[in-house]
Amino acid sequence: MEQVKARYDEITGLLGDPAVISDQERLKQLGKEHSELTPLVKAYETYRAARRELDGLREITASSGDPDLKSMAQAEMEEVSARVQRLEEELKILLLPRDPDDSRNVIVEIRAGTGGEEAALFAADLFRMYSRHAERMSWKLDLLDLNETGMGGVKEVSFGLGGEGVYGMMKFESGVHRVQRVPETETQGRVHTSAATVAVLPEVEAVDVAINPADLDIDTFRSGGKGGQNVNKVETAVRITHRPSGIVVACRQERSQFQNRERAMKMLRAKLYEAKMVEQVGDVAAQRKMMVKSGDRSDKIRTYNFPQNRVTDHRIGVTLYNLSEIIDGKLDELIEQLKIADRTEKLKAAE
Repeated sequence: MEQVKARYDEITGLLGDPAVISDQERLKQLGKEHSELTPLVKAYETYRAARRELDGLREITASSGDPDLKSMAQAEMEEVSARVQRLEEELKILLLPRDPDDSRNVIVEIRAGTGGEEAALFAADLFRMYSRHAERMSWKLDLLDLNETGMGGVKEVSFGLGGEGVYGMMKFESGVHRVQRVPETETQGRVHTSAATVAVLPEVEAVDVAINPADLDIDTFRSGGKGGQNVNKVETAVRITHRPSGIVVACRQERSQFQNRERAMKMLRAKLYEAKMVEQVGDVAAQRKMMVKSGDRSDKIRTYNFPQNRVTDHRIGVTLYNLSEIIDGKLDELIEQLKIADRTEKLKAAE
């Protein structure tokens, strides 16, 4: 921990160095490292102050001849000792290895699953939920691809989210989301069950994933749907197939074929990066069953029960009775529960 503190102090000094200030790339890297170390260093300083206070109280109880003073010190020791223990646990969590992708922006894909038109309507609800959450978090939403149905549903939608620590918060959303409710087309009031899949991919740069242009099949097609004559009659939409992996991505949102191609390449890089990460951590995940983030999109992770206004996250066994708020984008409580469970699991694995 002293090495971390020394590194923090070193960076603090470098950030005021004119040579560093003139080098924007280095300044950016050091600023990022400084901001990542700040919570850990502050917590460590608070912990050391509490330990010094506890040591002082122990000295008083051991050496003081004043019964009243000794009694007061002993009573205060219990409170300070509990604080030191709590700060130790916080430090352990902060010292856990960070997911290097947590600070990245993300690309989210939502696809309607089983359930026909009702599944497509649910996929549209999930898209609105994440859009509203992004708005509340002041994240930037960038629509990449959208395939709608005639009744207002969504067969599939891809969009980017940009902001501070987006992947660190959104990564727990990957998996199968299930809905239980009475569809608008249901005449007898029966509750139907349908599903949609969500994939959250860290957005990566070209340097993070090597793609051979010779491995790509690039097709253009007419977008169709809303957007005017240019979108409907000119082949501005782009579909890219990566032959070695079989991954196919498409983008049709922009009026420019070039822009759609750039966005499609961004999606392809994210998918190839995810595949590489899954392969690298596969053995670790097999040894330690990851309760919160398995990386398997086929896992049923959450059920939204509209008749009971209930949301259940099956990975951590948490049930909340505020579905109307959650579907309106208020995901903070649920995400915090998932982060706590994830940290707890990692702490157990580190013991």
